[in-house]
Parts: sequence; C-alpha cells; structure tokens
Amino acid sequence: MANSLVNKYNVAGPRYTSYPTVPYWNNDTFSLKKWKSSLLQAFQESNETEGVSLYIHLPFCESLCTFCGCNKRITKRHEVESPYITAVLKEWDLYCNLLENKPNIKELHLGGGTPTFFTPENLTRLIKGILNKATLAENYEFSFEGHPNNTTTAHLQTLFNLGFKRVSFGVQDYNETVQKAIHRIQPFENVKRVTEMAREIGYTSISHDIIFGLPFQTEAHVTETINKTKLLKPDRIAFYSYAHVPWIKGNGQRGYKDSDLPTAESKRNQYELGKKMLYEAGYVEIGMDHFALQTDTLYQATTNKKLHRNFMGYTASKTKAMIGLGVSSISDSWYGFAQNVKGLEEYYHLINEGIIPVYRGHILNTEDLIIRKHILNLMCQLETSWQQPEDYFEQIPDVLIKLKEMEQDDLVEILSNKIIIKDKGKPFVRNICMAFDLLLQRNKPEAQLFSMTI
Repeated sequence: MANSLVNKYNVAGPRYTSYPTVPYWNNDTFSLKKWKSSLLQAFQESNETEGVSLYIHLPFCESLCTFCGCNKRITKRHEVESPYITAVLKEWDLYCNLLENKPNIKELHLGGGTPTFFTPENLTRLIKGILNKATLAENYEFSFEGHPNNTTTAHLQTLFNLGFKRVSFGVQDYNETVQKAIHRIQPFENVKRVTEMAREIGYTSISHDIIFGLPFQTEAHVTETINKTKLLKPDRIAFYSYAHVPWIKGNGQRGYKDSDLPTAESKRNQYELGKKMLYEAGYVEIGMDHFALQTDTLYQATTNKKLHRNFMGYTASKTKAMIGLGVSSISDSWYGFAQNVKGLEEYYHLINEGIIPVYRGHILNTEDLIIRKHILNLMCQLETSWQQPEDYFEQIPDVLIKLKEMEQDDLVEILSNKIIIKDKGKPFVRNICMAFDLLLQRNKPEAQLFSMTI
C-alpha cells in the first residue's frame, strides 16, 4: 500500500462500536426514565424473536497492563469478588423487575478487567444467579475473556458446564521486550496450555487477540507472534491497532514515550504483513480488524449477512437490546445508549438504593437511527445503500462529495444509491464511516478524542 495513503488518512477517528459515538452523546436530553422506556420498547419488540444480549463487566486485575484503555481496578485482594457479584446480581434484579417478562438470553459475554480473576465458584454463583431469572434462546452463545496466565482447568471446565462454548485469550505480542513495555509478561507456553485445554474440554470457538503498533514492536515481532499463533490455529483472531489514548483518566498508557511507538507507516506495514500471513494460514478477514476460519460462526454470520457490531465488538447475531451490568458497562436498546457509573463505590451505593446505576447516555433521534444503520452496514457488510426511502437522508450528496477523493484513491466504489468498500479500502473503513458521521462533522473536536485510524 502506498505510504501516501497512510499519511493522507492517518487521522484521529472513532472505532464505531456505536453511533453516535460516546463523546457525541447528548446527555442533556437523556434521563434514566427515557432510558428505561427505550429499553422496554426494544424488549417488547424483540425478546421473543431475537432475545437479548448481556455484557457483564468484571473490572478487577492483579496487575496493570499499560496498553489497556479499559476501566479496571488493580488489586490482589480477592475478597472483593463476592461483594461485586452480589451487586451485579442486584442490578440484574432491577432490570428483571423493569422488564417483567423473563429475558430470553441470546448472548452473554464476560469482559473486563480480568474475568478469570474471579474463582470458578464465584463465577458459578454469578452465572446461575443470572440464569435463574431468564430463559435461553435457541443457539445461544456464551463467551468470556480469559487471561492465559491465570485461567485454570477449573475455570474452563466450570464455565463450559454453565454453557460457555467460546473463549478469547489476550495474546498481544510474544516478544519479551514488547511484553515488558506493556507490562504483560506472558510466555507462549501459557497460551498454548490454555488453548489446548479449552479444545480438549470442548470449546467450539477459541479466539486470540493480537495487537500491532505496540511500543518497541517491529515487523519481525509481528511475524514471530503470528507464526506461533498459526501453530495453535485459534478459530478467530482479533488483529487490531493499538489505540494510544493516554489522556483518558485512569489509563496506564504513560509508561512509555510516544517516540517508543512505531510510526504510522510502520504500523500499516505490520498490519499488511500480519494480514498476508493470516490469509496464507486460511483466515478470512471479517469486518474491521477481525479474522476467522471458515468453520467459525463469525465467518458464517458474514456470509449470511448477519454480522453485527456493538460494544462487545463483532458478534454473530444481532439483538436489539443489549444490557450491560457492572461498573462502566454500556447498554444499548437500539433506540438509546446508557453507561453505568465508573466508580466502584458509587456503583455499590446506587445499587443498594435500588437505582439502575447509569450516569450518562443518549436517546437516538430519527437522523441518528438512519446514520447508525449506514455505519453498521459499512462496518459489518462493507457496503451500504439508500435505495429504500427510509434509508435516505438529506446530507447524502455531501457524504458522496466527502467520499469522492476516496473513490479516486480506489478505496470505495460509488454507485447511484450505494457505496461499496473495495479491498484496498478495508484498512480505511473508519475513515469511510467518518464521511457519514454528521455529528463529528458539525462539531469537530478541538482536542483529540479518538485514537488514530492507522
């Protein structure tokens, strides 16, 4: 890929796990009452047909990984586990009382933090407490994020027995210098152990997360990491760009200098190299930054045009309602977003007061819903159309003007009522979505809000 394209399109931009993106939520017109109403609407429309998704945030980690931008609490005190699970189950009770009918769970994901910080016994209490008040949809999918250093056979077997068939392991990079810089010392043998153990137990989808653009990382490091990954042949691979956002409060990304990071050109070379190696190993690119074997449900969802994207990332099926439990979790009713408070103490206080602990959100208007649909189409299907009257919006001509230069660069194909992202444009999908992002265009930030797109 020409370096001129990298230089031209390497700008700060959203990853589009939502539209509107979080910095552009209108909190002034948001309220807990409106959030509840929007969730009830989505639940009534889709619980029996689609089901609902659950994301549970488990924030505790024993040590700080300096590449991580997630909300976490660093501690080695495991007595924090039980009170937290009690609070999450109380929050679930608040939602179940609001919804009245039993939620029909289609997807459940444990994220963090480090879910495997918790003992198998406490995870059992959590999941059984959730399922006691719910039914399970057909072909439900439970997944969790496991840390290779502390995921035990008991973790894997316990969660498998509870219905989990998918697990994601954070690898990042196998080079020792890079691992020291990001404070994530994790030998290949640990990843091999948990991957093989999960397979033996019966997990049907194992995913590895690999990051490019980390401090001190080179193309040789990426080659080494992917060669080792190919030996284990995970079903899915998330191969994504390191998001350098050290200005976010509570972030650990100040443990190295900006000059320690690869240049934009080097990052793009790392990506192109990694992508080529993954293609040669039989992986198919899915949406943005994801790869899967053709036997995996993520690939099947792509071919069936059922791939979806939300705050959990790419998923193999769409649910209109996604409920986030735990500190900082974000919920999505399709008609609105709501984020929980980020502080543990405030979270406990609100839960004990019987209040759903959201502190900000956004209720989508008609324009938001149309733009959201187009951005989701681009992120998941790599194309979008306004052939149907309900998909047209008056700024379409302006969007096409913004995309004209990308068409000249052979990144997109513009038809009379449709655009298609070409193979050359896949690395720039975030930039292409930004042409549709009316809120970003109307109020361009003075300070940097997002990571760089390349």
